[in-house]
Amino acid sequence: MPAVVVAVSCSPSHTMSKANQGYIRLVVGIGVEGDAHAGATVKHRSRVARNPAQPNLRQVHLVHAELLTELQAGGYSVVPGRMGENITTSGIDLLGLATGTRLHIGEEAVVEVTGLRNPCHQLDRLQPGLMAAVLDKDAPGNLIRKAGIMAVVLVGGDIYPGDAIRAELPPEPHRPLECV
Repeated sequence: MPAVVVAVSCSPSHTMSKANQGYIRLVVGIGVEGDAHAGATVKHRSRVARNPAQPNLRQVHLVHAELLTELQAGGYSVVPGRMGENITTSGIDLLGLATGTRLHIGEEAVVEVTGLRNPCHQLDRLQPGLMAAVLDKDAPGNLIRKAGIMAVVLVGGDIYPGDAIRAELPPEPHRPLECV
């Protein structure tokens, strides 16, 4: 199955859910034009409180539609944009990518994967138990965060639902994703 964009979402205010759009525009070093989390420095409120000058490694949030399907099967009411993602994907193992992977999206845009999204308690405000539903454990008992990945914009451009996604892995050795 080819990797594609299922939906694109944006919100000018700090809300958990983001409204689906016909397209979003990525701006180099900033993120999604018009989104509350866009900027060269961190915009997530908890991180701003710690150090407002730190670089924004969370300019673009991507979630795989396969997670939404899994959550829906568990009784959760989730649709693209509901968990705050800017880009909902299908056909690509986002969580299995290496740190530094470049995703070529649509005609022009390129984002570089910086790490995992660390899910927060705000998910439970959407629906009780949602935060726990996006966490899991592997066989040895290590925590698995399934709430998507974060990226920075290297090459800007417009992204539309239906756009193709191509992953370009970084040079080896590959580093697994960690929370950013």
